[in-house]
Amino acid sequence: MIWRSLTFFSCSFVVVAGSGCAATLSGTIALRDSRVEAVNKQKDYSGVVISAQPVTAEAAPPSSKHVVMLQRNKMFTPHLLPVTTGTTVDFPNVDPIFHNAFSSYSGQIFDVGLYPPGTSRSVHFTRPGVVRVFCNIHPTMSAIILVLNTPYFATTAKDGSFEMNLPEGDYDVKVFHERATEQTLAGLSLRIVVSGDTVRLPPIAVSEAGYLLAPHKNKYDRDYQSAPDDQSLYPAVKK
Repeated sequence: MIWRSLTFFSCSFVVVAGSGCAATLSGTIALRDSRVEAVNKQKDYSGVVISAQPVTAEAAPPSSKHVVMLQRNKMFTPHLLPVTTGTTVDFPNVDPIFHNAFSSYSGQIFDVGLYPPGTSRSVHFTRPGVVRVFCNIHPTMSAIILVLNTPYFATTAKDGSFEMNLPEGDYDVKVFHERATEQTLAGLSLRIVVSGDTVRLPPIAVSEAGYLLAPHKNKYDRDYQSAPDDQSLYPAVKK
């Protein structure tokens, strides 16, 4: 395999790995300057999404898939969900209490309303973007749906490794990490030309410096009240 050039930002990273019509793209991503214990002590680099957008090919047709973001133990699972444009996300409520998933951010605004245990609501995501999801009742619940205009993406494992299959062609590669600033992530973008069967990127470091976690408001743009007593709010619901 011949590494012909490598720059980050506006230039290209060109890979030639023999002949063929598809390649396996892999690499590792490490997190730096973090204040999260799991990152610093356990070296947990999971939850970073790397995507490859074809430069010249026609856009992939919208997905018709349904995927699930579960609500259990007052948590959204998974916390980070990358999907392709056109995907429908189901929000089943398996807690013994009511939930109300919503997003008021620019990725895609939605509000599925208040719904009881054992039921589900769905949202169809029609454009790319970062969708930050919350519950209107429980302020500690949060998640991210990353809507991508490409079917080529992967999420890092705990050791920071990732792998995806790509047809030959030119790609804009981007990295998303929820605790990195937009400027940091923009600086990690690169263009690659894939030709061959095995392509490995050089190690990528994502800095969390400068990231500030802003408190969110409820769907009415008001501060949350104190943590709800679910039994007093919904006395008919039994745990």
